[in-house]
Amino acid sequence: MTATADKPGTVGVAAVDRALSVLSALADGKGNLSLNELAESTGLYKSTLLRLLASLTHARLVSRQPNGRYVLGPTVAKLHASYLQSFCCSDWTIAALHELVEATRESAAFFVLRGEFQLCLHRVASPRAVRDTIETGKLLPPGRGAAGRVLQAYAYVGDEALGQQIRRAQVLLLTGDHDAELAEIAAPVFGALGEVLGAIALIIPCDRVHSAWTVTVRKAAEALSLQLGGGFPDQSTDHGSIGATAAGTTL
Repeated sequence: MTATADKPGTVGVAAVDRALSVLSALADGKGNLSLNELAESTGLYKSTLLRLLASLTHARLVSRQPNGRYVLGPTVAKLHASYLQSFCCSDWTIAALHELVEATRESAAFFVLRGEFQLCLHRVASPRAVRDTIETGKLLPPGRGAAGRVLQAYAYVGDEALGQQIRRAQVLLLTGDHDAELAEIAAPVFGALGEVLGAIALIIPCDRVHSAWTVTVRKAAEALSLQLGGGFPDQSTDHGSIGATAAGTTL
């Protein structure tokens, strides 16, 4: 990578942009990088990096290990704790559900695991008269419906073959599993540490389902993950949908 120490930042203050690039590199590199690795990742000259690292270390945003490698410092943990206290995930989640309903005119919900059950934590109803009857706060059996299967897949329980397929495609279309007259499309939502926070889902009468909505739901899950500080894991395989029926699964 070509060094860019003398290249001004395109936004804001160049020195701040460079310092933030160092923090981003440490976060992306699992928080443990040598000076050479930081130079390669950021494109900065080592002399520039050393000056930035001195300031970041003084602010305890970066720490230098005895072996000479750099890690994120304790101030990052303090900032993260403050972020969690002030940030309301529900607001972003409900907004994402409203966007799905506006795009499809079908019901959208967000499910999480709660002990032995899956909980409908948030729901926005379809404006249509014929729709599902799942309500916010309802506890459902685990592994039922697309959301339940997605949650099980990332908890590594339930049908392992289906779990592998879900983790590869990162979205699931299921018909007739929770209710013979309903279809459900669900995708995982990831947090800042790569954990699955829940599953966002469309719940649709079977005669109104569109397979193209698998893309819509997956994009909504990815966008919500980014808003919540996370992101979808990189996959080398196709992110196409998985279709299933109550009688079995078809790819």
